[in-house]
Amino acid sequence: MPLLEHLVELRRRLVYSFIAIIVLFFICYYFSAAIYAFLVQPLADILATLGGDRRMIYTSLHEAFFTYIKVAFFAALFIGFPFIASQIWMFVAPGLYKHEKRAFLPFLVATPILFFIGGALVYYMIFPLAWKFFLGFESAGGEGMLAIQLEAKVDQYLSLVMQLIFAFGLCFELPVVMTLLARAGMVSAAGMAAKRRYAIVLAFVAAAILTPPDVISQIGLAIPTILLYEVSILCARMVERSRKGDDEEEPAGASPAS
Repeated sequence: MPLLEHLVELRRRLVYSFIAIIVLFFICYYFSAAIYAFLVQPLADILATLGGDRRMIYTSLHEAFFTYIKVAFFAALFIGFPFIASQIWMFVAPGLYKHEKRAFLPFLVATPILFFIGGALVYYMIFPLAWKFFLGFESAGGEGMLAIQLEAKVDQYLSLVMQLIFAFGLCFELPVVMTLLARAGMVSAAGMAAKRRYAIVLAFVAAAILTPPDVISQIGLAIPTILLYEVSILCARMVERSRKGDDEEEPAGASPAS
């Protein structure tokens, strides 16, 4: 296919993806209040155990509106990712051999699944622990002291939630990235195993950068990242064994030279 036709095909796939995101955005905006309530639920459950009349606030007239806009866009990207991935596949697949399609397709399927697992982990495990940790700094006050009580802002809460979900989701893509690099011959299982100590340090550094400055969320991200690094080593070894088997079969099936 000439270069111009490639560009036309790329534009078509980008337009389809853009239209899908726009349509999903309006659908998600209709349900934005329910989606935001779902994201707030871990905090609401903990505040319910503390008692009292608890609330969330916004301090600008436009803050709540733009928060729902962000919620709708965030949900549209999350829901529309499989469609975008399928458009990427439809653009790339015609240029691949049959065995390359079989090798690439599992990674395309695994990418949204791993991202969803990372988001589910942070929502159901990290959020309750982190919110309980932050709420531990409240104080009832007393004689000569003012009470310290949380009044969370809607936009700041959403920004924190999105930051954590994306951080965990992206880190859970580590096996996909490292396995693709191993298949391309850029890394090896032995090299990854030898650099395990550096990977552990980098996991904690990345967790400190990507998460809020609390021990719970940082450890909660660093430990799964280290475990996923070990999974990446196993996947790289499987890729190397598969490549070695293909190399051994090729001479056996080759016809003798005349």
